[in-house]
Amino acid sequence: MGLDEDALDYHGRAPPGKIEIATTKPTNTQRDLSLAYSPGVAAPCEAIHETPEDAFKYTARGNLVAVVSDGSAVLGLGDIGPEASKPVMEGKGVLFKRFADIDVFDLELDTDDPDAMIEAVDAMGPTFGGINLEDIAAPACFEIERELRERMDVPVFHDDQHGTAIISGAALLNAADIVDKELEEMEIVFSGAGASAIASARFYVSLGVREENITMCDSSGIITADRVENDGLNRYKAEFASEGTGGDLADALAGADAFVGLSVGGVVDEAMVRSMASDPIIFAMANPDPEIDYETAKAARDDTVIMATGRSDYPNQVNNVLGFPFIFRGALDVRATEINEEMKVAAARALARLARQDVPDAVVKAYGDQPLQFGPEYIIPKPLDPRVLFEVTPAVAEAAMDSGCARKTIDLDDYVERLEARLGKSREMMRVVLNKAKSDPKRVVLAEGDDEKMIRAAYQLIEEGIAEPVLLGDRDRISAITDTLGLAFEPEIVDPDEGGLDEYADRLYELRQRKGVTRREADELVTDGNYLGSVMVEMGDADAMLTGLTHHYPSALRPPLQIVGTAPEAEYAAGVYMLTFRNRVVFCADTTVNTDPDADVLTEVTRHTAELARRFNVEPRAAMLSYSNFGSVDSPSTRAPRRAAERLREDPATDFPVDGEMQADTAVVEDILQGTYEFSELDDPANVLVFPSLEAGNIGYKLLQRLGGAEAIGPMLVGMDKPVHVLQRGDEVKDIVNMAGVAVVDAQDD
Repeated sequence: MGLDEDALDYHGRAPPGKIEIATTKPTNTQRDLSLAYSPGVAAPCEAIHETPEDAFKYTARGNLVAVVSDGSAVLGLGDIGPEASKPVMEGKGVLFKRFADIDVFDLELDTDDPDAMIEAVDAMGPTFGGINLEDIAAPACFEIERELRERMDVPVFHDDQHGTAIISGAALLNAADIVDKELEEMEIVFSGAGASAIASARFYVSLGVREENITMCDSSGIITADRVENDGLNRYKAEFASEGTGGDLADALAGADAFVGLSVGGVVDEAMVRSMASDPIIFAMANPDPEIDYETAKAARDDTVIMATGRSDYPNQVNNVLGFPFIFRGALDVRATEINEEMKVAAARALARLARQDVPDAVVKAYGDQPLQFGPEYIIPKPLDPRVLFEVTPAVAEAAMDSGCARKTIDLDDYVERLEARLGKSREMMRVVLNKAKSDPKRVVLAEGDDEKMIRAAYQLIEEGIAEPVLLGDRDRISAITDTLGLAFEPEIVDPDEGGLDEYADRLYELRQRKGVTRREADELVTDGNYLGSVMVEMGDADAMLTGLTHHYPSALRPPLQIVGTAPEAEYAAGVYMLTFRNRVVFCADTTVNTDPDADVLTEVTRHTAELARRFNVEPRAAMLSYSNFGSVDSPSTRAPRRAAERLREDPATDFPVDGEMQADTAVVEDILQGTYEFSELDDPANVLVFPSLEAGNIGYKLLQRLGGAEAIGPMLVGMDKPVHVLQRGDEVKDIVNMAGVAVVDAQDD
């Protein structure tokens, strides 16, 4: 099927459309229903009647935005009416929810009277925390937005105007920097004089462009004062009328530094591009066909041509989804009365800054592994970059507070953490550990230090103050990769080929001479990053170690086990995964090390895992898993977890609840645990799940991850004498940074 057929199937598949309403509170019992509706609902009604602001406390208003349209200017389809616009408005709701966790009601109003639309939206004010006007034709859209902003005390934002302005403004900031031009000196030509063009021109002035340096063209050519007077152009076009005799788009582009296209496809040719000033900036944003296509614009010049379009199949897509979800998120969270110019400028500058940062591997993969590094081909972040939420949104919230339109003051550091939590429970949990790590960073050896991911991780660890990384590997290769990536830092490097490792070889020989290692072999082994890193940690020259990115798990684990070994009070190491769900966190052990553990191993693994849970500020409740419930089956395989649970309960040093053996659903379902097995030591569902074998643990955590939608962090190695963690082959940079944070917190506790 083609795109149209696929889209019809997508939208028509049951249930039709793309959005639904979901409850956020329990509705399982009669009491739940009496609280949700009659008679309990009377209490919040009375509270709001007494204090109207309490609507934001007791209802969803503070997270609810109206997407409003009359269907008069829908995408590239034009005036197709309110009914036909509904799929687009539903889609806008999807983007609000997906990127900023904002709920939406889409409202398609059957009127072509601007005054009627103003009255209708204003009357619905008590329902919403914000109003997003969408796909309303110019010039009516200007008047509708202006009047609603004056009348309403919640943010009103016409995305077709300001969204394009903000995103292209961020691109302009970075493009100008790359070609070393000052905004106030640049000559900018606009093709198109509709809502988005006029709003973008106004916004560029807010960024520093001089109004007299902007030339605006419509389908009849350059807009001049004479044309305004003689042709009766509307006052919005008149705002950017040029002095002089006028001319066409080709005349306007001669000598221009930048072109901003918000008109129709194919109106710019190679000759026009060649007529522009050196290193031209071309934003050809007409969709689906840009004013000039990417390849033609690039081929027209020998110097730098920075090109942006509205298309996703070319670099530098100007996509409004980089703006409106995050702008509204920030505005809602500080209860802003409007979205003002200061907030829009803050959003653009935050986007521009983000484009200069190292791009996460997940984002690179989402875009086909194409290189994403700040420069002419990457001047604005990608829409799927999750960092936009906690980079742009706090900037908007801060600007709202500074400009005086916020009715609520928030702590921005705490706010960033709350925003990260919206992206998933794993980010919330990792933030706990990373904050602890930042309080006292430790030296972490990265054994595969000349791998690009390790180098990028080292850069982030230093930038964020999480750890002091030591890269083990070829110095020249590390330096070359650092330069290629444009990472402005000088990491500590230990290059085994440079020698000076005698002290480490001596210690390795001392530790392994009765395990078959000769002195000559020790000299050879210490040039291996895994052995060298292990000896450095064992001798105290580093506090922790990460390895495994390019090795199979057993081969990466072997050197640390041989050199660092287990803790004095421990006999066994174990691998633990933390799985995060929407409202729950569980720690699964053992998933990587002990194949067929007996009661002794299970007992020790449970203690180690409980200690790990506490590093994440989680109070452990441990369940020893089996296919049996509390003796319902007696076999060698059920006795081991049963004995382990008994030993832990009988030990006065055990300061957390533990029980078993029990089936997995018994451990995690409250009704089973407290109903059928009310005698259990667990008052609440378990969050430490100890599996009876490595096979069960590995299968179990992967099923939970893949079918249960859990995010997995790990494996975290517990029971070692010094912090050592073995990564999974192919882990992303964020995984390395996370594990380094865990290692630092481990080292802080040593």
